[in-house]
Amino acid sequence: MGFLVKLGRKGLEEIDLYLKIAVETIIEGKIIAFPTNSVYGIGGDPLNLDVINRIYDIKYRDRDKGFLLLASDFEEVLKIAEFNDLAIKLANRYWPGQVTLILKKKDQSVIPPELTAFKNTIGVRVPENEIILSILDLLKNEGHLGILIGTSANYSGEPPCISGEEVVKKILSPIDLILDSGKSKSRLSTTIVDCTTQEPKFLRIGSISEEQIAEFLSIK
Repeated sequence: MGFLVKLGRKGLEEIDLYLKIAVETIIEGKIIAFPTNSVYGIGGDPLNLDVINRIYDIKYRDRDKGFLLLASDFEEVLKIAEFNDLAIKLANRYWPGQVTLILKKKDQSVIPPELTAFKNTIGVRVPENEIILSILDLLKNEGHLGILIGTSANYSGEPPCISGEEVVKKILSPIDLILDSGKSKSRLSTTIVDCTTQEPKFLRIGSISEEQIAEFLSIK
């Protein structure tokens, strides 16, 4: 087990030191587990191939399935992906939030092809959880890409963890730093929408329903 930090329900000012430690851990090429407003995630530097391979191994994940990413803001995503009109509408409405968008990767992308399983698309969202969003902002402020691998904390095919303590109990491979802020607000994963065409394709339904998104798009 790595270093488990119990954050409780403290404000950002009270946990500032641990957020900075998390950023240092990521920059050093290590792996963290963290809360989101859905399930707990495992992440690390998306530009580091060793980190990518290690997360594949931790999760026993097939190498033909890529990882989703978390970003600090829309501008950071523009560095790695292309937006069409549909993607812009959904990003403006649901980011930060519980919707992951599948976008086309930029040509000559800095993201290693192994992260996306050699596909020309990439899944990304801006999370609303203040802990992980603060970590992403700190990464950006340190001059690094404000983007993090954000895959669910579980072995592939098993239910995701909903607390830091559950990460410790369930995942036997060492994770360098585990940030525990208690149980997740929701057990549902994010909704995933393929935006590579002008018509949305729903790949996974989470806390935001297909009907909600369809209604939003119909009134735009």
